[in-house]
Amino acid sequence: MNSTNLEKMSLSVVIPLFNSETTIGKLARNVHKEIIGKINSLEIILINDGSSDNTENEVEKVIKEFPNTIKYIALSKNFGEHNAVMCGLNHSTGDCVVIIDDDFQNPPEEILKLVSKISEGYDIVFSYYKQKKHSFFRNMGSRFNNWMATILLEKPNDLYLSSFKAINSSLVKEIIQYQGPFPYIDGILLQLTKNIGTVLCQHNEREDGESNYTLRKLVRLWLNMVTGFSITPLRVASWIGIFMSIFAALMVPFFIISYVTGGVLFKQTIPPGWASLIVAITFFGGLQLILIGIIGEYLGRLFLTVNRLPQYVIKNKVQIENE
Repeated sequence: MNSTNLEKMSLSVVIPLFNSETTIGKLARNVHKEIIGKINSLEIILINDGSSDNTENEVEKVIKEFPNTIKYIALSKNFGEHNAVMCGLNHSTGDCVVIIDDDFQNPPEEILKLVSKISEGYDIVFSYYKQKKHSFFRNMGSRFNNWMATILLEKPNDLYLSSFKAINSSLVKEIIQYQGPFPYIDGILLQLTKNIGTVLCQHNEREDGESNYTLRKLVRLWLNMVTGFSITPLRVASWIGIFMSIFAALMVPFFIISYVTGGVLFKQTIPPGWASLIVAITFFGGLQLILIGIIGEYLGRLFLTVNRLPQYVIKNKVQIENE
């Protein structure tokens, strides 16, 4: 995209915040510096996802510096990154929306690279990296999540689902139609379009603090993807049940033959039937609990969705007209 076309575009930059007091001021200033004057209009949408530090005070300082650029929304509690992003998308007005984290691992100067790629006609553009500067634990979690997305959501094998991405406004309008309480942005995107672009970007060390993605949050994200946007686990559960039924049926003639011949594979030194009974009860009992848990997860989420559990609750807004 040439500079003339860039100057005609309006851009929304959505930044979810959680305990970001040491980074948000610098990040907002850098985004403003890198973007302003190169596009038609810029709005920076800051979503405070229940921070417990002085993030709000730092945001107030930035709003005073850029009163016509910053939109600020404070949520009533920590709903999770994807819920916060959904809130930002619902309040965006740009021709293109860029989502960027608050930790400087994605440099603000890379934003226009994504925007330029969008102009080539893509619905969404993901960033990808030669080397990610996450911790070993976070990288392993990301690899597992991408692997599961490939299996369950039919994600292209060579596509990395980065949180740093650009989405055109027409697709944003479709994304926000999702009203469920457990949004998984990438799962929604993969269901809506296959017109996906990628851009090589820089990935830096986290500027301050540690990643907010704990094991609990990674598991919750994985469950959102699995039970919110795929029925594959239910199908797998059905096939496991069929396989186990066949296996159990085959065990009957095996034990009969073993009894008649005095042992097919090994001689028992314990009371006949005790070992097989205990193993069978333990194995099938554990399997049933796993499958019931999967079904229960689906039913629980369905229950909360039917009862219209909100994606997020807004505590207050700044620089946003009442809707």
